[in-house]
Amino acid sequence: MELMELLTGRRTYRRFLQKEIEPCIIDEILHAARLASSAANKQPLSYVVIRNAQKVEEVFRCTKWAGYLPPEDGQPKEDEKPVLFIAVIENTDMNPNCDTDAGLAIGNMTLAAWNRGVGSCIIGACDKTKLSEMFGLTKDQKLHTVVAFGYPSHKSSISDAENPDEIKYFLDENRDYVVPKRKTEDVVTYL
Repeated sequence: MELMELLTGRRTYRRFLQKEIEPCIIDEILHAARLASSAANKQPLSYVVIRNAQKVEEVFRCTKWAGYLPPEDGQPKEDEKPVLFIAVIENTDMNPNCDTDAGLAIGNMTLAAWNRGVGSCIIGACDKTKLSEMFGLTKDQKLHTVVAFGYPSHKSSISDAENPDEIKYFLDENRDYVVPKRKTEDVVTYL
């Protein structure tokens, strides 16, 4: 894909086909994360890959989806759940403040996935205590987010926010996501 097409299409996807993601694509996603810039090149992030169906279900039960929508519309149903999660772990002994590193790595991961037609949903709304125990994290490790992956079963598009304060995403008549984005002139000042 061309870069701007890739950036426009890489939206949040919350309903997935029940189709396995090939190991070579998972490797690309992880390699893309590894390539992300890192403050002082400390590289304080590590990753837990959850692809076993039973473990994916355990992680799924610890997540909350689509906060702007009622659960019956936002929560993936049984045949719509992700097939893969990747947990982003901060190794605080290497760098206690690595949110920017995590954001860059997650951006790379989700773009690499979308380049291969794999959608994603970045999830911070999760039971981090339970997941940290599940992943065997140490006292020097902190769960940043889990990212859900799968081949989307719906579309997600961008619309211009007519009012800069009305930015809640919604489902259209086809149950496809529409994400209002503030217009460039609403967010940019030139000096």
